[in-house]
Amino acid sequence: MIFRSDWSLSILSLLIISGANPAWSVAPPVVEGAKPVAIEHVKVPGPSLVGNLEGESADRDVIVYLPPGYDKDPQRRYPVIYALHGYSMTGKSFAGLLKTPQTLEGAFALGTAEMIVVVPDTQTLHNGSMYSSSVTIGNWEGFIADDLVRYIDEHYRTLPDRASRGLAGHSMGGYGTIRIGMKRPDTFGALYIMSPCCLSARTAPPAKVMSQLKSLKSLDDVNQLDFLSRATLAVAAAWSPNPKRPPFYLDLPSADPVDTQAVLSRWAANAPLVMVDQYSFNLQQYRAIAMDVGDRDYLHKDASILRRRMEELDIAISFQIYNGDHGNAVADRFQNHVLPFFGQNLLFE
Repeated sequence: MIFRSDWSLSILSLLIISGANPAWSVAPPVVEGAKPVAIEHVKVPGPSLVGNLEGESADRDVIVYLPPGYDKDPQRRYPVIYALHGYSMTGKSFAGLLKTPQTLEGAFALGTAEMIVVVPDTQTLHNGSMYSSSVTIGNWEGFIADDLVRYIDEHYRTLPDRASRGLAGHSMGGYGTIRIGMKRPDTFGALYIMSPCCLSARTAPPAKVMSQLKSLKSLDDVNQLDFLSRATLAVAAAWSPNPKRPPFYLDLPSADPVDTQAVLSRWAANAPLVMVDQYSFNLQQYRAIAMDVGDRDYLHKDASILRRRMEELDIAISFQIYNGDHGNAVADRFQNHVLPFFGQNLLFE
């Protein structure tokens, strides 16, 4: 089992973090002659989220980008890319990080085959769903892979086949991409994992964080927490839920070493570096998998370990460490690497 000795580093992997400030991302040059994409803002019902104990809305805001040719040929159908945002972000702020629609228009103008791109908002009470499934936060894996895909297929001219669907994400969204990708090769045909966080199992939080969390009395108190403490609640809500413990419905490490080890074991069960062996056959079914991370982003260490383990398991993966930190090159990567990757590896009409 892989453990990180420094809790601050491991929990900060949620985003060196906070999903990356959109202002950090540098837009690539505008491509001359690029045609505009259409942008639609829709509300997608999520049966998979109904009844969650945090009271998260089951109806989620989603941004849908339609390619320049969408209205010109009413018979044409398109592949779909689902792009997942990072911790503490929303769909709107992730669009700012990706510099859409400019990067979409630029990619299509530079020769990437046209496709539909979908950006869901998965913000939760504690600033991030971890794209996981628990009675506390709801079934976010099911929302992405079932509810959202079904809605898009029913309302847009898609190619409703796994070979024509791609899943991508950055930071926590990169974690969500490999996590959901491991389990749902029936739904998606290609994966692009960007600067993934949370790959390795984590240790107990430091005493300062635990002291803050023990002082909580109500849901209103969470807004007073610092970043690390709030992120710890997000992790616990996703990975160690407890329906018998209102008002937060989760288990945290405690002074009892037996209880603490039980909680940490549950968290470890959600670490892709722990999960990858059992899902190797699923990952081998993908048409293509790619992963990238900046050389000044310390997440490249765990990403490199995941790449090596996947190769040892005969899972084909393209991997690149590029010149950049956690957020500054994301827009360029999206336009010039992520979208072309799907253009080359998904099935078009």
